[in-house]
Amino acid sequence: MFIHYLRLTLFALGLLLGVQVPGFIDDYSKRVEAHRLESERSLAGFKQTARRFFKGDLQELVSHYQASSDAVMRADAKSVANLVDRSLLLELEARAMAGPWYRQVWHLLTTADYDLLEETRAAYSYQVLLAPEAIAWGIACALLLAWLVEAIGQGIASLFGLGRTKAVQQRHWR
Repeated sequence: MFIHYLRLTLFALGLLLGVQVPGFIDDYSKRVEAHRLESERSLAGFKQTARRFFKGDLQELVSHYQASSDAVMRADAKSVANLVDRSLLLELEARAMAGPWYRQVWHLLTTADYDLLEETRAAYSYQVLLAPEAIAWGIACALLLAWLVEAIGQGIASLFGLGRTKAVQQRHWR
């Protein structure tokens, strides 16, 4: 009887964990977009200067700053280069998060920006969404967790001969 309640508990735990996935993906996407917009605002003046003097090429603007005889402009070149690099990173993150759900999940698991991921995790508040994708994730995770724990439990039990009847044990030892 206890084992049945344990299975139900594992299923419920998997369900609750699974419904968090779409919420976390959504939070990460919103965070990326907010940072991307802020980055665009930070670069607006530099983009205008690059359009005016370098046909819109920000890298040329940075190169010009680096090659300048003015020490102040050379010092600012690194700051502008960092802004340009950050803007590019955020644009790539936004594109990755605009794809289908399975690409978003793969991106988060493999190549997501660590700082943004940590920032999202730190600010994430657990939620139970009743959206269809959250329900699907919940059921899938619940079934996977229940199946995984059951398989591990049966594997361990079979190693020690637990769960076999005496007739089965005698048949195998003959």
